[in-house]
Order: sequence, then structure tokens, then C-alpha cells
Amino acid sequence: MNGVHDLGGMHGFGPVVREEHEPVFHAEWEKSVFAISQAVRSVHHLFNLDEFRRGIESMDPAHYLAASYYARWLASIESNLVEKGVVTRADLDARTAILQADPLANLPRREDLALAERATTSRSSGTAVQLEPATSPRFAVGDQVVARNVHPAGHTRLPRYVRGRRGVVDHLRGTQTLPDANAHGLGPLPQAVYSVRFDGRALWGDSAEPRETLYIDLWESYLDPA
Repeated sequence: MNGVHDLGGMHGFGPVVREEHEPVFHAEWEKSVFAISQAVRSVHHLFNLDEFRRGIESMDPAHYLAASYYARWLASIESNLVEKGVVTRADLDARTAILQADPLANLPRREDLALAERATTSRSSGTAVQLEPATSPRFAVGDQVVARNVHPAGHTRLPRYVRGRRGVVDHLRGTQTLPDANAHGLGPLPQAVYSVRFDGRALWGDSAEPRETLYIDLWESYLDPA
């Protein structure tokens, strides 16, 4: 979907400010959010990575822009757990009201060493899972392609800034789950994935840096022959 989360392709937000020696967590509560994410996704498999990303994209734009990295994680965890019927919005509102009234109120604590161990050892490696292709890849290395100029209502990994732009297939990434389907409970619907090379000027025009080239992994349904 189109939204403020697609900041990689939007002008006017200023430079990305890099924090020197940035810690993994800036506050204790961020550690808890990370642990919850591991428990509900990697251990209990209550929702998948694409659903998690869709949850972040569904945030109110003002909330998204004001939220920190792990605050966005928490918002997505909440919305997905409500959607799956694990908790209700009333449950979350009630707990929030208790803590707003008494920030020092005792929090419920559950000692589950087995769950903690599973959450630690089941952490995703970040490596994409290769699936058996349903059909042979449509494109080959060296083919000229154009990213489709579409505006899907749901989740997609097709950045707005490449839509309608021409590129060249640089590498075949194999067959992987289609995020657009997996984010909405439609199953993996595997497709071929290509690393497509774009000249910076084709994307940014005169704003591109000299000799700038971008390599973007795109699913087959995102592409047409140029």
C-alpha cells in the first residue's frame, strides 16, 4: 500500500541521521517488545513476518512518524494479536489505564524458562526460504524489465519509487513466498524473485548522485518486459 512508511522513496524528510555507537536498545521496555515478538512469531507462530510488516504499514500516519522503531513493532504486535483473537482491544485498553493511573503498579510476571529458551534459539537467521517454483522464471539475466505502475491496497514489497521505471535483471534469487499474498492469509503463492539493476538517474533524475546504481529484489508479478 502507499503510505508514509515508504520513506525510502519520498523526498522532503531530510537526511538520515546516524547515531554513533547506537545501542541495540535505547530503553528497557524495548527489550520486552523484542522478546514478545520472538515469542508470538518465532515460537507460537501466531502471525508471519509479512503480516507483521502489514501491521506497521497500517498505523495511523501521524502515529507512525512520531513512533520509535520498537514502538512500531509494539503497534503491529497489538494489531495482529487483536486480529487473531488472542487478546481484545478492551484488554489492552484496560491494562493501559491501570498503568496510566499507577505507573509503578506491579506487572504480571510469568517465569517460563522453556519459552525463553525457545524464543532465544528460534531466532530467524534472516535467510529467505527457497521454495519449489510453480513455473519456470519468466525473465533471465540481462533482460530489460519495467516495474509495474500499480498501487495495491494491501501489503507489497514493490517500492513506489521504482514503479514505472526501467531496469535490467542482474541476478535470479530463486523462488520465494509472495509477501503480497502471505501478509493477508492467502498462503505463500511462491514466485521467482529477481535482483533488478536500476540507474540512479532513472529513479531520481537530476537528484541522483553521480554513477549511482540501485539493486532491488523484485517478485515476478511486479515486472513486465521493457
